[in-house]
Amino acid sequence: MKYLIIGGVAGGATAAARLRRNDEQAEIVMVERGPYISFANCGLPYHLSGVIAERDALLVTSEAAFSQRYALTVHSRTEALAIDRQAKTVRLRDLATGEERDESYDKLLLAPGAEPIRPRLPGADSARVFSLRNLPDLDRIMGYLQDQSPRRAVVIGGGFIGIEVAENLHQRGIATSIVEGAPQILAPIDEEMAAIVHQHLRDQQVGLYLSDRIERLEEQPDHAVVVLQSGQRLAADLVIMAIGVRPETTLASQAGLTLGSTGGIAVNGWLQTSDPDIYAVGDAVEVTMRVSGQPTLIPLAGPANRQGRLAADNMSQGNRQTYGGTQGTAILKVFDYAVASTGLNEKQLRKLGLPWHSTMIHGQSHASYYPGARPLSIKLLYAPDGKLLGAQVVGIEGVDKRIDVIATALHAGLTVGQLADLELAYAPPFGSAKDPVNIAGQVALNTLQGRHEVIDWAGLNALPADAVQLLDVRTAQEHQLGTIPGARHLELDQLRRQLNQLDRQKPVVVFCQVGLRGYLAYRILKQHGFRVRNLSGGYQTWRLASVPQHNPQPPEPAPLPAAAAQANTMEAPPMTHPTPHTLDAVGLQCPGPIMQTNRAMAALQDGEQLQVTASDPAFGRDVQCWAEQTGHQLLSVSRAEGLVTALLRKGQPEALPQTLPGVTSRDKTTLVVFSSELDRVMASLIIANGALAMGKPVSVFFTFWGLNVLRKETPPAVRKSFMDRMFGAMMPRGAARLNSISRMNFGGLGAGLIRKVMRDKQVDLPGKLLQDLVAGGAQLIACQMSMDVMGIRHEELIDGVELGGVATFLGEASESATSLFI
Repeated sequence: MKYLIIGGVAGGATAAARLRRNDEQAEIVMVERGPYISFANCGLPYHLSGVIAERDALLVTSEAAFSQRYALTVHSRTEALAIDRQAKTVRLRDLATGEERDESYDKLLLAPGAEPIRPRLPGADSARVFSLRNLPDLDRIMGYLQDQSPRRAVVIGGGFIGIEVAENLHQRGIATSIVEGAPQILAPIDEEMAAIVHQHLRDQQVGLYLSDRIERLEEQPDHAVVVLQSGQRLAADLVIMAIGVRPETTLASQAGLTLGSTGGIAVNGWLQTSDPDIYAVGDAVEVTMRVSGQPTLIPLAGPANRQGRLAADNMSQGNRQTYGGTQGTAILKVFDYAVASTGLNEKQLRKLGLPWHSTMIHGQSHASYYPGARPLSIKLLYAPDGKLLGAQVVGIEGVDKRIDVIATALHAGLTVGQLADLELAYAPPFGSAKDPVNIAGQVALNTLQGRHEVIDWAGLNALPADAVQLLDVRTAQEHQLGTIPGARHLELDQLRRQLNQLDRQKPVVVFCQVGLRGYLAYRILKQHGFRVRNLSGGYQTWRLASVPQHNPQPPEPAPLPAAAAQANTMEAPPMTHPTPHTLDAVGLQCPGPIMQTNRAMAALQDGEQLQVTASDPAFGRDVQCWAEQTGHQLLSVSRAEGLVTALLRKGQPEALPQTLPGVTSRDKTTLVVFSSELDRVMASLIIANGALAMGKPVSVFFTFWGLNVLRKETPPAVRKSFMDRMFGAMMPRGAARLNSISRMNFGGLGAGLIRKVMRDKQVDLPGKLLQDLVAGGAQLIACQMSMDVMGIRHEELIDGVELGGVATFLGEASESATSLFI
């Protein structure tokens, strides 16, 4: 038996090796048009930056080594011109000599791959325009980079190759922009997931031009100008065309083989073409989308390898096994982030007319209390019966693990309920006791069971402004750092007591930062008779997806090392920068990083600098808002390896505003703490610290049971009456000993449980929060009348507490924009 294979790389080379393992006596001939029969085309972009330093590392094997190991004949630099199906021959041309000849076959395998799309545009034939599909393409680009030292690059296309090329050119020091005709990059993921990547690209100073296309290329003496349909003109020394690829079907079409509706070579389940002696695999073939059952093109290396192996078995052993289709599982590195998807997305589901639900969660790559936890976002798409349809994951660590778990579940036909029930490996450095995959399944299951009605960001934006009541249940500090326009703020822990502030006749959309507290508020409101939905993914998703996604200005190239510039630099006195103080806020969740920043800045002298590192992805924007409101100067914000680093300079006192922008002079915050229940005390102290961090004067008035928060754990001996001693014995002594919570106290165990959860999630306990208030200069006032009633003496209270009465409180309240009773 003689097997002839047209094309190498993933599909063809895999099939050749499998055929030899199946049949030691067979004659195997492989034909490859290029000079290399097997190379790592997925690794090509990473040689541009030097991440893959050696070009030869991209060569999987050489022609000689492959021929010797598998005892087959390889003809590289040879083009297949035509197939004579009756004679069972293929006309070949040696590209080095031009000589033509015929090669016979008993079974023929086509693995020609795909070719890059090169639009016919004015100026597209410029010497500055390249594409990247194979090693010769890479060699041409590398030669240009070394000879011309380009400073500005424009990548046309925001698909996988385009993004990888843009990242690696940027890392090489070239100011790079991406132009994409669609409203988003990376078509396999949905808009709100792409928005996370858009923000990261903008943070990396990569230019982003969406919903725009190249119209022409204008040559200038020392550069080119990419003219877009919008009229935007981008200067470029280098242009990479990465619009996409199309299946290479010329040979098959001319031979009369059937093409599919997508333009790829049509094959059956055994990977046979319309000619039973000709099989086809890889990027050139039309496959069945496993989830939808529809024909599609999915040019990925993994499926091509599996197809090559399967086709070899069917060619040599008879058609015994069918190809089960492709579900499109893929992952991509975008600077610090990984972006992954599997199955169908919303655009595809909408086009197919299939019903679906979606769930969006934001979690952490591993246990939040273990150092180094990174943000992780998961979106699930599932049918009304719970069957998985697709998923997308974006994050910094652990993305590959989660997408592979979900892809396996999708392949097996599992439901979201079964996803919630998966037993996954857990240890603090690697995951959480409830893995984000489990949580996504649980949230989806709640939706299907009617326990959680949601609305996504796009659905909310499409509603008329007065159609719903928007309710923000985050903390006061989170609310002040930004909210959805028109939203009312009622903090979650106070919601039950403030329900009368809502209109029971009008639907409510509730939201928090990422969705969890919104769900808790949803359950409260639902059981009190409100019509309510929770915003899927919370404010974080809404904010990222609702802002403009493009960057209207191209990035600035690095300065050229010209002699004149060097001379100017030498003449100028050397610049000196003070060594900044440092603050590590990694692992803290909002508002922790801002509170720590505020505390650290308070300890500095005017003009000193503070460098803050945080893992909260929103910290970059939050610190900008905080700096503007407090009068400090934000010098820079950078991002690397999933961490946000901000450099701040402490402002001069006289430069600080007397009032915050847009706020009246009555900008003090006054709180009355009446309760000694742990959760209520926590709420009051967090709000007070948040206001303090925002630069507001804070007064906290402790009365009746709230006085226990101020008691010393080991008070001095004080002469008291029997009744006063009895009161003291029955009440908790200090913030660290608060022993009850307002709900679900579990016979006294509730306070201990909530303390453990707070420690696990790195939330400061009341004692620490109280110390922060004192250190931050908050005014703590104990009600003298309540002290007399409860037999508490001033000496028993922590240092720094003032005594006052009703008049004192009313005086403070009269100077306050916010007064809260807790």
